[in-house]
Amino acid sequence: MRRLAGASRVPVPTRRYGGRVSAPSRPTRKEQQARTRAALIGSAMSAMASKGLQAASIAEIAADAGFTKGAFYANFASKDELLLAVLDETFDRAVGDIERAVRDHDDIDAQARDAGDAWITQTGAEPRGGRLFLELMVHAVRDEAFRAAFVERRRGLRDRVTRIYEERAAELGLVAPFPLEDAARMTSVMAHGVALDRLVEPDGIGDDFFGTMLVTFFAGLQVGGSAAG
Repeated sequence: MRRLAGASRVPVPTRRYGGRVSAPSRPTRKEQQARTRAALIGSAMSAMASKGLQAASIAEIAADAGFTKGAFYANFASKDELLLAVLDETFDRAVGDIERAVRDHDDIDAQARDAGDAWITQTGAEPRGGRLFLELMVHAVRDEAFRAAFVERRRGLRDRVTRIYEERAAELGLVAPFPLEDAARMTSVMAHGVALDRLVEPDGIGDDFFGTMLVTFFAGLQVGGSAAG
């Protein structure tokens, strides 16, 4: 297996004992596997966004990451398994951005705008983001097995977002006019629509468009809601 390009230039932590520097510590097998998987996922995201899902071969994805096909199959059973890992990465980042927005701001408007801006950055401002998302959606429509796994992950994403909304509503003492799992689906649909529309007409949607949409949505949710208790 070829080494990941540039790996030898990464500083390795050392320990000093009695004035002597010990030999550099080697990454554990688990750490090395995590690095390999991350490199393959990153390579797949770039290749599929630029060439399309079908045109990006396993051999090419592995080679661009600095590995062989053998290394690929040591980490992923198939291309679809890699695609699901890409999807997990995308959704984890989206939830992380929402959690960070809630943590960094007290005001709902600021939280909504921050989360919206982060989604635009992930799927729009980064050229590969929107194209990759579209490729995954199209593949889910065409492949039933992948669609089932795709839907399961989308439900998991909405569940995580719903919990964030419920915690925030409890902090504010707000009872929403409809179930917050519906609010999570609504904002998910908005996010996906914005990502696809921006992909087709990038000049038609500004960087602050989705943030403004979310601010408006949550303002309406507060007006239509009621105080708890």
